Amino acid sequence: MADGAPGGPVLRLFVRLVRRPLLPAVRLWRRNIQLRVVAATLLMSLAVVLALGFVVIAQVSKGLLDAKEEAAQSQAAGGFAVAQEKANAPSAVDGPDATDNKVGRDASTWMNSLVKQLASGGQTAFEVVALGAGPDAGGQPGGQPSGPFVSGVKGARASGNVDPTASVPAALRRDVNHATGTFKTFSQIRYTAGSGDKAPEPALVVGKRLTDINGDPYDLYYLFPLTQEEESLNLIKVTIATAGVFVVVLLGAIAWLVVRQVVTPVRMAAGIAERLSAGRLQERMKVTGEDDIARLGEAFNKMAQNLQLKIQQLEDLSRMQRRFVSDVSHELRTPLTTVRMAADVIHDARVDFDPITARSAELLAGQLDRFESLLADLLEISRFDAGAAALEAEPIDLRDVVRRVIDGAEPLAEHKGTRIRVLGDTQPVIAEADSRRVERVLRNLVVNAVEHGEGRDVVVRLASAGGAVAVAVRDYGVGLKPGEATRVFNRFWRADPARARTTGGTGLGLSIAVEDARLHGGWLQAWGEPGGGSQFRLTLPRTADEPLRGSPIPLEPEDSRSNRARAAADAAGSRVAPKAQQGPGRGDRSPIPPRSAVAGALPVPADPTALPGSGSRVVARPADPDQAAADQAAPDRAAAQRAVPEGAGDTGADAEQTAAQEDGAGGR
Repeated sequence: MADGAPGGPVLRLFVRLVRRPLLPAVRLWRRNIQLRVVAATLLMSLAVVLALGFVVIAQVSKGLLDAKEEAAQSQAAGGFAVAQEKANAPSAVDGPDATDNKVGRDASTWMNSLVKQLASGGQTAFEVVALGAGPDAGGQPGGQPSGPFVSGVKGARASGNVDPTASVPAALRRDVNHATGTFKTFSQIRYTAGSGDKAPEPALVVGKRLTDINGDPYDLYYLFPLTQEEESLNLIKVTIATAGVFVVVLLGAIAWLVVRQVVTPVRMAAGIAERLSAGRLQERMKVTGEDDIARLGEAFNKMAQNLQLKIQQLEDLSRMQRRFVSDVSHELRTPLTTVRMAADVIHDARVDFDPITARSAELLAGQLDRFESLLADLLEISRFDAGAAALEAEPIDLRDVVRRVIDGAEPLAEHKGTRIRVLGDTQPVIAEADSRRVERVLRNLVVNAVEHGEGRDVVVRLASAGGAVAVAVRDYGVGLKPGEATRVFNRFWRADPARARTTGGTGLGLSIAVEDARLHGGWLQAWGEPGGGSQFRLTLPRTADEPLRGSPIPLEPEDSRSNRARAAADAAGSRVAPKAQQGPGRGDRSPIPPRSAVAGALPVPADPTALPGSGSRVVARPADPDQAAADQAAPDRAAAQRAVPEGAGDTGADAEQTAAQEDGAGGR
């Protein structure tokens, strides 16, 4: 049924209602290997028992019927011989025991006496039926003969209230009437109304054509009931079914016990592995015996012991390193304070020095500022590593934080010829956060954007949607090359390794920023493309301890997506890249996307592709129209160049920073 049909929603609702109670059973089936093994054992055992039962019942039934048929034929043959012998006897006036001549003998009376005499030897083992033979002895469907009996046989005769015409099948009567020999078939013995509504019984019917005392033919039938054989077969069926049920249950119990012996240690190992991963390194498996499971437990315990030893060694080493950094940082404060005081005195008196000495005093003051900033960052990193960083969250308006950051970065922006624009600040952007840490993160991002923006605009966007707030800093500078964004939050990483860290920030700014974001339960993510600039996005939960499900601002800027789509379309149509699609020159202002495409005018829906933690994405930008067309023709290859790894790293600054820039900003 189509989705648009009236019954579509009803059908889907019905499917959900049916599936809902089955979900716990499905989860149990998928998670419990013991249940699957036992269920498979029960099903296979049931199939084997059923097949074996059918074979046994078929063989027993065949054996019983063969034995019954052989005995019936033997007994019927004897009866037929006796009947024919009595018909051929020289003396039988009124019956088989009469002593007069055959002339004028009553065949009807003789037939009644014969049936009674033959049936008396059966003792309910069989019944005897005699039917007159004639040209129409097959009878009508109702079972009554349709023609006259030959030579005075007036009607059918039977013993034991048996209905002769209904008990002997018409097909058997035709065979006996039209051929010589003995014939048999399976039928039912039906009784007359005077027998007390006795139920029909299955029987084996054996018949043969004989002659009476006058030499006229008649049909004699022996009816052997199969009630005893049917009862025996039913008893065998019940016995096999009962035994099969017990066998299946027993096999299921055996499978449960056997699988339990294997699954229980595995479950114990899984539980202990989970506790080991949770940090309880002293957990061990209980080992008993010397079998394979015991050896597995011993190997598991040995592995856990070695892991505990290695982890302990690494923890001790890490603790020593953190302690060393913290102690050195604290110990350096006292001599640094003394050197700072002396340097300030020398710097204030530099007007009285010769030019070389005065320049040395200025360099000394600048490097001391950098040293103090590096020392403060090292102390902050040591607090993060030791888990001692505390969050002082309170409701703040991120617009105020952004204004303070921009005011502090304005001197550097004027020096670089950069204009900082703020979008999305028309409405309050409130979140529970630590104002000092958020300001440090944004100051680092804004200063980096100005430093690497090559004099083009820097756009700061604010947005709020759902349970998240976000601030994105966009620049149109050199951007990020593929692979660089995966390391942009690493400590002391620089985009150009050949450059010494004599200028720029401390190299720890973005590392501290990402730790501040994680401390808030938020994300700090990066996007960039070569020659197309970059964008760093800070996403924070609106309420502390609330999990993030998306970001109000897309990680890839809207202008980048539209420019790439337009460039690909133009390259595919004309194979010539228009000049308007090329990157802006050094002195040009970067185009700002319309307000409808920028967060802040209206709430932007959460980004479904946002990843937890810090992440980055780099989009390779084609250098010429041919490359753009190739990317358009091979979307899979172009898509493979965009990854969103959880990364970290920082790059070095390009030029010497001012004191305001060095205050906690750090290099990329």
